[in-house]
Amino acid sequence: MSADNEGFLYPVVDTTTCIDCGLCEKVCPVINQSASSLPLATYAAKNTDEEMRAKSSSGGIFTLLAEQIISEGGVVFGAKFDTDWSVVHAYTETVEGLAAFRGSKYAQSTIGENYKTAERFLIEGRKVLFSGTPCQIAGLKKFLRKEYAQLLTIEVVCHGVPSPMVWKDYLEYKRACTTSSEEATPNTLPTITDISFRDKSNSWRKYGVRFCFASTENSGISREITPFYDDPFMRGFLRNLYLRPSCYHCAARSGKSGADLSIADYWGVHKIHPKFYDDRGVGLILVNTNKGAESYNDISNRLNSLQSKLDKALAYNPCIIRSVNEPQQRAEFWRLYNHTNFDIIAQLCPKKKRSFLSKCKRFIKKLINKA
Repeated sequence: MSADNEGFLYPVVDTTTCIDCGLCEKVCPVINQSASSLPLATYAAKNTDEEMRAKSSSGGIFTLLAEQIISEGGVVFGAKFDTDWSVVHAYTETVEGLAAFRGSKYAQSTIGENYKTAERFLIEGRKVLFSGTPCQIAGLKKFLRKEYAQLLTIEVVCHGVPSPMVWKDYLEYKRACTTSSEEATPNTLPTITDISFRDKSNSWRKYGVRFCFASTENSGISREITPFYDDPFMRGFLRNLYLRPSCYHCAARSGKSGADLSIADYWGVHKIHPKFYDDRGVGLILVNTNKGAESYNDISNRLNSLQSKLDKALAYNPCIIRSVNEPQQRAEFWRLYNHTNFDIIAQLCPKKKRSFLSKCKRFIKKLINKA
């Protein structure tokens, strides 16, 4: 794998050892796209364990599915932060190990050897839950080249994956922003001890990006929570400035990945199912296969859920079926990025100013809600 000038990894064939078998093209999920499909059922759901829901990005659905597999002697694969805050795929055989997989990571994980490891567990007859982005699930399916009855695949509905290079630069940017010393060096900057992209302490719908730092000057831990719309990395990410080029033409959406279940935030649930909504997080579950339906039924007694309609969910989460648009400013971002770093994001993604009328409407709505 070799990184391009935007930091994205691409496979490079070693022509001196290639035997021209064509297998890499036969299993490519972009060249060999599966047909689109509609889910069998759509649900709004919340984990009945409120403590677990608070630790999760939305409704705490993944944890329930993963705990069920582990209780049956299975193995769970998911994305976690590495020691240097890179995002990597890994597996766990314990409930305690699931904590690292919880929470959204707005950087795509490195798969590494995990497809091979998952295949080894499957050949041994173990149950395997493999979670990932739609393209990672599609890749796993093509890699295995056969169906396994004991494999459960879960795709996390994906906006798109940002540049790993921008992500690493962002980490250094955050460290530098915590000190006002002009003499600070990388060795004296505070150490990142925790990251959460979806801190819900104030609100699920208006979540914050939380960083915790350990200072080199004292043993204390400082915590910083930035509203997502004020965080420079999130602003650029949500405006699609530095997504992987293929994300603008995703080959794995609309059920093409073959995942048994799709999970996401149920954005818009406060309008679609207002009595079911609360601001502690509501998950969306798309049941795509009979195997997915069985898994949903296995955890239904630990869920507070109701059946919903796909078209309602799509209205507020179109990424389920549609790729994001490539912004006109993308080329400008990359042309200037190495010279201006994160300052360019503020220039290309200015905050939207609310009109006087919209401010009045919001004020009146708050008064009505308090009444």
